[in-house]
Amino acid sequence: MVMSYSALPHAPTAGHHATPHIEGMDSSQALPSSFQAPPLALLAMEPLRAMLDYCAARIGSEPTPVGDGHPVVVYPGLGGGAMSTSHLRRFLQQSGFGARDWERGVNTGPQGEFDDWLGTLVQHVRDLHDEHGSTVSLVGWSLGGVYAREIAKLCPGSVRQVITLATPFGSLGGGNHAGTVYKLLKRDTPQITPEIEARLRERPPVPTTSIYSKTDGIVSWRGCIERKTAQSENVEVAASHLSMGTHAQVLRIVANRLAQPEGKWRPLRRSERVGNRK
Repeated sequence: MVMSYSALPHAPTAGHHATPHIEGMDSSQALPSSFQAPPLALLAMEPLRAMLDYCAARIGSEPTPVGDGHPVVVYPGLGGGAMSTSHLRRFLQQSGFGARDWERGVNTGPQGEFDDWLGTLVQHVRDLHDEHGSTVSLVGWSLGGVYAREIAKLCPGSVRQVITLATPFGSLGGGNHAGTVYKLLKRDTPQITPEIEARLRERPPVPTTSIYSKTDGIVSWRGCIERKTAQSENVEVAASHLSMGTHAQVLRIVANRLAQPEGKWRPLRRSERVGNRK
């Protein structure tokens, strides 16, 4: 459920986003400065907060059947797999969506050349689109949100929308406490290049919602902020990083976003931030 973006080691090959561009910036503008990692006190509280949020969600988050059955792929964070996203997927299924696991086991980061590896995830989404005759929504937690955003850039015609949970795409080279976790997985890769940092900051060409928490103990919440456009929004919640997949408020907001009719996306209304549909 945590991530390190040293997991994305290789620069894009020719033909794969070779010229980075940041939405809303020209080449003369400097990239945002590095963000500081959250205070250690918040990091220390993450496990306890996650447990409390999970217990609260078990009691107080009854799903409402608002979905149209369209396919939704959920991507876990680093070190997470199907079990880590099971509560979220079950809630979405009971809300009427075709939520499913990403089907690649535990997320240990990209394998080999990033663009080649990403191509298998893109094909999975295209296959679901063809199979169901409906575009696919992508929900990514932490590092999984990076995958969701990049997939949407490569096959926008197959993607309905992207929702990221605590994904700091704006502070990819630092501003988080997750580097140690990646090292524990015994991966030895170089840090990402400035070119890849710029590439991953680009907004996907589909409706995009970034859900973040100012009390996140793992990543800098400022790095999760997307430039606001007609097709993008940022939604603040009260969850910890490790409880993004179980927190009642997050569950309701994700279901609300997914329930929008295709082609009629709009930003979340203030009244809906507590889960109301109207």
